[in-house]
Amino acid sequence: MSFITSLTRSWLTRSFRAFRFTNANDRSLPYQNTENLGLYIHIPFCRSLCDFCPYCKVVYREELAKSYIATLKREIELVGADGMERKKVTTLYFGGGSPALVADEIGGIVETVGKYFEITEGIGLELHPCDVTEETLRMLHKAGVTRISIGIQSFSDEYLDVLGRGKIDYQQMFWELQSVPFETVSMDFIFALPGQTLERVKQDIDTAFANGANHIAIYPFIDFTYTKRKFEKMPEAVKKKLLADITEYCDQQGYVRDSIWTFAKPSVKKYSSMTRENFLGFGCSATTLLMDQFKINTFSIPDYIKQVENGLLPTALTLKFTPRQRMLYYLFWTAYTTKVDASAFKQFFGEKLTHCYGFELLLARMLGFAKKDGDCYTMTPKGAYFYHYYENYYTLSYIDQMWNLMRVNAFPEELIIR
Repeated sequence: MSFITSLTRSWLTRSFRAFRFTNANDRSLPYQNTENLGLYIHIPFCRSLCDFCPYCKVVYREELAKSYIATLKREIELVGADGMERKKVTTLYFGGGSPALVADEIGGIVETVGKYFEITEGIGLELHPCDVTEETLRMLHKAGVTRISIGIQSFSDEYLDVLGRGKIDYQQMFWELQSVPFETVSMDFIFALPGQTLERVKQDIDTAFANGANHIAIYPFIDFTYTKRKFEKMPEAVKKKLLADITEYCDQQGYVRDSIWTFAKPSVKKYSSMTRENFLGFGCSATTLLMDQFKINTFSIPDYIKQVENGLLPTALTLKFTPRQRMLYYLFWTAYTTKVDASAFKQFFGEKLTHCYGFELLLARMLGFAKKDGDCYTMTPKGAYFYHYYENYYTLSYIDQMWNLMRVNAFPEELIIR
């Protein structure tokens, strides 16, 4: 796997230079002149820890949560105070963990963000199904949340057990969901579970859209090295066929594919914290992406709190991009939406997409991975599958390696990913 990702990286960056992350601890983030900037806030608390989940999280404790939220606001102030004026940003997303466990604090966090940033396209927040209550939804709505994503994973008790989750009263959740309106209600599912058929996935899709969802995400199970798996992985050929069948079914139902793994009713605003050109990340394990650099905060909550209390940014690792590395990162996550706009690339980098990657685009079209419509390149279902296949390699070769290190070392000296 590492050979495939390394070879692709070297070809597309036109260099054998590895991605080298260092512990450079800058005292400010140069975001003021950044266009289309988004925000992400990580809330790491959960009622219990699911076996399959790779993210930075701990079991909720009230005292720790209050200390963390106070520190989070301080981090936002440290970054925001560097700005000469209030900065317009696109969206703000709260991820976790289960951010709704601190629903009563979300309004205060948004208020702190609002001192330095003007959010123009809405606020999204992830919820565990148990957090979908009228009281919590009203608190979130009052705080300014406009989009929610509920981590269903499956409506089947069988698959919840496979994933290490207990039974959930989804009918009660559906009733509660009717009490407060949000412009986007997304529900997340996992596919490629043992014995899973298209009919089982269709049941989840139909149940979601019939009970309040106007957007869904269907992610493949990814086997991170440090998570627990109690079942045999689905063979790749079977997974490929299942993904193709899911895509075809959603298309037949009239749902719009707005990324590799997400589908929505027409005209619904998508829920995605990943497909943004630039963003600032706040909280432990949060990442920041700017024009020339990528940063990741420490995963250690005690070290995060200590660092910010000392007036320092909690950055653990920093990657300084070469121009080609930044192009590759841009294209990878832009392609996640299944579309790459050549004019947007030109505006972002000041260079023509065809000048930088003309051969690769031609090859993609010849192989049936993409088609061209004006200035836009759109993935075919075949191309989307191969993107999914490569993204899985990327996750295991890059993200798994980084997160595994960050879990055991609060501030590593460096990380070299070849």
